[in-house]
Amino acid sequence: MITINQWHVLKSAPHRVMFLGGALQTLAVMLWLMAELLTRYGVFMQPINWTIAPSYAHAYLMIFGMFPLFMFGVQMTTFPRWMKGVEIPQMLYVPAFVLLMLGAVGFYAGLIVSQSLLIISVGCTLAGWGFILYALMRVLLDTPPQDKRHPKVIFGALYLGWCCQFSYFVFLVSDNVSWIRFSIEGGVWLFLLPIFATVSHRMIPFFTSSALPQTQMKSSFLALWIILGSSATHCLLDFNGSYTWLWLCDFPLALAAIYLSYSWKFGRSLKVPMLAVLHISFAWLSIAMLLFTVQSMVLFASRGSTFIGGLAPLHALTLGFFATFLIGMATRVTLGHSGLPMTADQPIKIMFSGIQLAAFLRVLADLIPMENHQWLYFAAGAVWLGCFTPWVVRYLPVYLKQRADGHPG
Repeated sequence: MITINQWHVLKSAPHRVMFLGGALQTLAVMLWLMAELLTRYGVFMQPINWTIAPSYAHAYLMIFGMFPLFMFGVQMTTFPRWMKGVEIPQMLYVPAFVLLMLGAVGFYAGLIVSQSLLIISVGCTLAGWGFILYALMRVLLDTPPQDKRHPKVIFGALYLGWCCQFSYFVFLVSDNVSWIRFSIEGGVWLFLLPIFATVSHRMIPFFTSSALPQTQMKSSFLALWIILGSSATHCLLDFNGSYTWLWLCDFPLALAAIYLSYSWKFGRSLKVPMLAVLHISFAWLSIAMLLFTVQSMVLFASRGSTFIGGLAPLHALTLGFFATFLIGMATRVTLGHSGLPMTADQPIKIMFSGIQLAAFLRVLADLIPMENHQWLYFAAGAVWLGCFTPWVVRYLPVYLKQRADGHPG
C-alpha cells in the first residue's frame, strides 16, 4: 500500500506517476501474453475464452497499454524544458494518470468479464489521453516562437495515437474489423514509430555530444522527414493491402536510419554504456526496415505468392527498437530526475542485454522454420520478464521517494 506521504511524493512530477504505471504495465502485459501462449499451446490448462480475439487484445496492450505511459511521463517532463515553458500542473497529469490506470485495470478485467467492460475501459483511457493532449497543447501554444519542430511532430503523433485508439473503441462497439485494422496499422506507423524516431532524433545527438564533447554531431532533419514520410506511406500501403510495394518506402526509411546512426557516431558511442543503450536500440530500426524491405521485395518478385519472415520484421521494430529504446530512456530519466548517478552499472547492462536477447529470440522464431517454434515465444517472454522484473523492483520505489540530491521534482 502507498502511504499518504508517498502519494504526495509520487504526484510531485509527471514522470513519477506515469513511469510507475508504465513499469507495472511492462509486467502485466507480458504476464497476460505468457498466460495466453501457455494455455493456447496446451502447456497447462485449457485455452482461455477471452471476450475478444487474443491477437486483438495483444495488439492493444502493446500499442496503447504499455508504451504510452512512459511516453507521457517523458513528454510531460521534457516539453516545458525544451521550450522553456511553465511546468504542467498536477491538476492535469494526476487525473490523466488515474483515468489511464482505471482503463488499464478495466481492460484486463474486460478480457475475462465482458466486451462492455472493455468499451468502458478504453473510454477511460481515451479520456486520460485527452488530458495529456490538452496539457501538451497548452505548452506548445503558450511558449514564445522558437524551433518547435520536434515537439510539434510528437504532439501530432500523440494525437494520431488517440485517433487510432478511438478507432479501436469504435471496433469494440461495432465489431467492424476495418476499424481495428486501422487502429493497429496506424498505431504502429502513425503513432509509435514517429514518436520513437523523433525522440531519438532530438535526444541521441544531445546525449552523445554531452558524453563525447569532442564529437561533432550532425542530425539531418531531411533524414527525419524521410523516416516520417516513409512510415506514413507504409501505413497507407499496408492498410490498402499493397504489400508488394512496401519496399518503395521501407528501403528509404532503412537508409535514413542507417545514415543517422552513422552521423551520430554509433561506433564511438559504444564506449559509454548509458549512451550505447540508445544507439543500439536505434540500430534496430535499420534492421527492422531492412527485414521489411526483403519481405516486400520477395513478394514483389514472386507476384505475391511467396511470403517470408512472418512477423519477424514487426517484432524487430517493436521489441528491438521500441522496447529497448524504452528501457534506455526510462532508465536515464529515472536516474536523472531522481538525483541518482547517471551510470550503467552491471545490473543495468545485464537487463539491457537481456532485452536484446528477448527481441532476437522473438525475431528468430519467425525467421527460422522449425517445429515447436512456440518454445522460442516462451523463451522470449521469459527473458523479457526476467529483465523487466528486476528493473521494476529496483526503480519502482524510486518514484515514491524524494530526490536523492534534495532538489524538487
